Amino acid sequence: MTSPEFGNEQPEPAGDTRAAELSDRLELVRHRIESAARDAGRSDLPRLIVVTKFHPAADVRRLVALGVKDVGENRDQEAASKSAELSGADVRWHFIGQLQSNKAKSVAKYAASVQSVDRTQLVDALAKAVLREKDATGRNDLDCFIQVSLDDDAGAHRGGARPSDVEVLAGKIESADGLVLSGLMAVAPLGADPEAAFERLAGISEALRAVHPAATGISAGMSQDLEAAVRFGATHLRIGSDILGSRPAVG
Repeated sequence: MTSPEFGNEQPEPAGDTRAAELSDRLELVRHRIESAARDAGRSDLPRLIVVTKFHPAADVRRLVALGVKDVGENRDQEAASKSAELSGADVRWHFIGQLQSNKAKSVAKYAASVQSVDRTQLVDALAKAVLREKDATGRNDLDCFIQVSLDDDAGAHRGGARPSDVEVLAGKIESADGLVLSGLMAVAPLGADPEAAFERLAGISEALRAVHPAATGISAGMSQDLEAAVRFGATHLRIGSDILGSRPAVG
């Protein structure tokens, strides 16, 4: 099974052991995704977003050379710095962390998507920032995923809007100039069965699509639970440690 989402790999520079390591890890994850899709009876493959938080821009450059087209970041300061260093690279930047409204102006300068929209104030801030950036640079519309909390009251909260708030957020995004309602994002609750969590997310997505048919995206699944996410319809996977390894030591 092949997919244009994975891109075309380019040989790493001779003697670059880090590039070789990333290539091996990336290939293993791609095989896992392909196997999960086969097991789920899917003919399509989810888009792979490589989460590069805490890793240097040099690693992003190596990943781009290996065919990676989508990179995820959790912190604006780090994402803004890396995207500036790699300006001109053929890569889409996805903001996937909790986002303060006052960072919307910065994020609008580099992000192709924000996958953590969880409140109406953030929608307003992003819409204003994107329109300003479109006027200044001609950037494209911003893809917006509503982050949904799948935690129950007893669990450790991992962020996101309540499922009952999804429709209000969806309507606000869809009516905002410069924003595109792409779908939903979620993180499986800590200690919970990821299959049950992602099955619930699939149900919330089905209800969303009944009202907003174009909102087909489901961003779910990380290194430890990507198979469950693929089984329940994930269109985007956010994989970090299985490709990049442990966080670099801070000196």
